[in-house]
Amino acid sequence: MIRDLFIAGLLAVQDYVATHVLTCLIPAFLLAGAMVTFVDRDLILDHLGEKAGKLKSFSLAAGGSFLIAACSCTVIPVASGLYFAGAGVGPAFILLWVAPASNILSLVYTGNILGPEMVLARIAAALLMAFAVGTAMSAVFGGEQPEPETAAGGSGSRDKQLISRRELILLLLILLSLLLPNYLVTGQPYLYKIGVWALLTLGMTSYAWKAIPAEKIRTWLRESWWFVKTIFPLLIGGVFLVGIIGRLLPAELVRQWLGGNGLLASFLATILGSVTYFATMTEAPFVDTLMGLGMGKGPALALLLTGPGISLPNWLAVGRVFGWQKAFVYIPLIVLSGTLMGWFFGNFIL
Repeated sequence: MIRDLFIAGLLAVQDYVATHVLTCLIPAFLLAGAMVTFVDRDLILDHLGEKAGKLKSFSLAAGGSFLIAACSCTVIPVASGLYFAGAGVGPAFILLWVAPASNILSLVYTGNILGPEMVLARIAAALLMAFAVGTAMSAVFGGEQPEPETAAGGSGSRDKQLISRRELILLLLILLSLLLPNYLVTGQPYLYKIGVWALLTLGMTSYAWKAIPAEKIRTWLRESWWFVKTIFPLLIGGVFLVGIIGRLLPAELVRQWLGGNGLLASFLATILGSVTYFATMTEAPFVDTLMGLGMGKGPALALLLTGPGISLPNWLAVGRVFGWQKAFVYIPLIVLSGTLMGWFFGNFIL
């Protein structure tokens, strides 16, 4: 029995490495590292303070959060640093939610495994939940903003660019190397995807070599390597566990409790996701396994959102860092809105 489970885990890892590393993970890690290296974060922070307009600060926080690849625990230092540096409680908690629930790495990987329909639903649901979270947290705790540790919005930042034209072109080339092999080549052998990826990567590398200073390239590769060594081992371990769970979990149990698109199924999926820890991107193969056993699309979306978005360790860390009152508002809000999103999208959209 143990041997069979071990082999099931190894087979899941083998399939994962063979079909996702080159054309999905490598360009995704390069893109994440490029965003950290080339996008001016100080300029973004200038527009997220409590005095900024809610529509502007919430939109910027939500949009910027898509660019931050983090799990439910590693995002807490980022969000708390943003909050104590002077950002409003609404934008800080939007970052706390969106970055793990719907970052660009997880979105691309979700599309690769579950298809573009689920990606679009995940983006729309995450944005709706983000604005609900930001509005609620600002309404309840907006008057408790701490003094920023550093002055926000220095005069010099107005003259800065968010990103230079050359670096923006590089980001777009990396993005093309990430998207086109998986969306342009469909219904063909995997070697065709590798060929498209290799050509695009060659073009992207040549451009970077000619247009970007060597020091920035080294920084970019160093930041990309940080994502690789932080996330990739967790991905391999998560996929191995998914293979074992898929072998152990009775399909009838999944169909009985998580099948269909009812409120109870979405609530149970949300509870499962909100308690269990998922490293970013490991939620997609787990959900794919459960859908293969009979899980409905609505509960699948709820699990995609809450699985990486919150976890039991996240609950405790949020309470410790931001205060227990904020945690007692934030966590039930996510559970409720995740349940409603799963039910709504499962019945009317997906």
